Amino acid sequence: MADGGAGRDRVRARGRAAGVVPAPRLPRRARPAAVRRGAGRRAARTAGRGGAAARALRTLRDAARTRAFWYLALGFGICGASTNGLVGTHFIPAAHDHGMPETTAAGLLAVVGIFDIVGTVFSGWLSDRMDARVLLAVYYVLRGLSLVILPSLFADTAQPSMLVFIIFYGLDWVATVPPTVALCRKIFGANGAIVFGWVFASHQIGAAFAATLAGVTRDHLGNYDLAWYGAGVLCLAAAVMSARITTRVSETRRAEILVG
Repeated sequence: MADGGAGRDRVRARGRAAGVVPAPRLPRRARPAAVRRGAGRRAARTAGRGGAAARALRTLRDAARTRAFWYLALGFGICGASTNGLVGTHFIPAAHDHGMPETTAAGLLAVVGIFDIVGTVFSGWLSDRMDARVLLAVYYVLRGLSLVILPSLFADTAQPSMLVFIIFYGLDWVATVPPTVALCRKIFGANGAIVFGWVFASHQIGAAFAATLAGVTRDHLGNYDLAWYGAGVLCLAAAVMSARITTRVSETRRAEILVG
């Protein structure tokens, strides 16, 4: 045994002299049984807490106890009502009511989608540098005013004033998303993404209500004017709520939200 140990020492010494560095010992690969046991323990811990669905519900429960959550959710619900629910669904038939060909109206709506990309990216840049509450308030005020003006812009052809509306509305369409995400992250910390998921659900609910109510308005009154005016007023209300959002959360509440 002693000779064997001395032999190994001589080999190492020669290797060092030749400038060869012995390869470090690599850790042994975990046995399959150990891997299965580790995975089982992690799965048990996850199951004990109820998994992702339970965490989402706990986050909603805790976030719903804050006024900021309801301001964000209601404001984003109005965002959905004034975009997908109203303009996205009813702009083409409303324009057709004024004699504009459907293909022309559809082309204008496509332009909204093009400028939507530019507006969203620029809004994200601004959200990194400005108060997100101020951005939301400004976006909603401008959107509300443009919707109030819209009924007077409809004509049988695409007039320059309508093109200005289309470009602006495209820039503003999803511009509300970056500051809303920023506020969710700032207020709710690690669970901000989950909270934004619930806030986004209100966006879809608002869109559904607006699409239905605007259609009912058109059927009973013969035009969409009341729908445009109503959405404009709601956007102004969303601006007020956005400006009143408090980004400070008590330490107790923050701990509850982060722990879930």
